[in-house]
Amino acid sequence: MPTDPQTDSRTARARGAAIERIAAQWLGRQSLVLLASNHRGELDLVMRDGETLVFVEVKHRVNSRYGHPLETVTPRKQQRLVRAARFYLARNKLSCGCRFDVLAVTGTLPDLSFTWVKAAFDAF
Repeated sequence: MPTDPQTDSRTARARGAAIERIAAQWLGRQSLVLLASNHRGELDLVMRDGETLVFVEVKHRVNSRYGHPLETVTPRKQQRLVRAARFYLARNKLSCGCRFDVLAVTGTLPDLSFTWVKAAFDAF
């Protein structure tokens, strides 16, 4: 039985990976430097902004019909990101300034729109 390309999880993963690559390129044009992507399946992008280590959560939606992508970074998701970031720092023996950004991507290729929220939340 053929799968629906709109709901096939492999297609969704490939689409998500493509959006993350485009997001990393877009942030690179904003002077951030990519250090890691899809780290342990939880951290979408790990980047450097000057001396600051930046953990970027990338969220994509075709449109805002069911809410803006920024709305999906709930307190529970924030906790998971902070936990993953702490693991990343410990594993890499890093002690530096960090922040958590969210990059909301809306639209379809090639017409994407980006909303970047620097320091979207704090580690707690």
